[in-house]
Amino acid sequence: MNNVLRFSILLLVTAELFACSKEPAGQPSSAPAAAEVPAATAQHAAPGVVPGSHEDWCGEHQVPESMCTRCNPSLIAAFKATGDWCAEHGLPESQCLICNPELKIVRPPPAKAP
Repeated sequence: MNNVLRFSILLLVTAELFACSKEPAGQPSSAPAAAEVPAATAQHAAPGVVPGSHEDWCGEHQVPESMCTRCNPSLIAAFKATGDWCAEHGLPESQCLICNPELKIVRPPPAKAP
């Protein structure tokens, strides 16, 4: 399976996981307000961003936040289940720049204003 297909499958799986983790309607959000977010998290996507969007970006690891196994180790099982795992480097093969130096992980462009 090629890396683009793996990435697409994982993006869909991740989107489903995020969709299922929404809090019930009418419940207050447990996410901190923007003013409460420490500066160290500024490199990370805000909670609730659309997976695969420009805002879904881990600035620390230069991959989509919704696909970042270093920030969210619970994603590792999904990558391993699809055979997209580099055991040597502890990363998805589709993100391993050591094994795949030609790999380009590009942040999506910002959405155009209506």
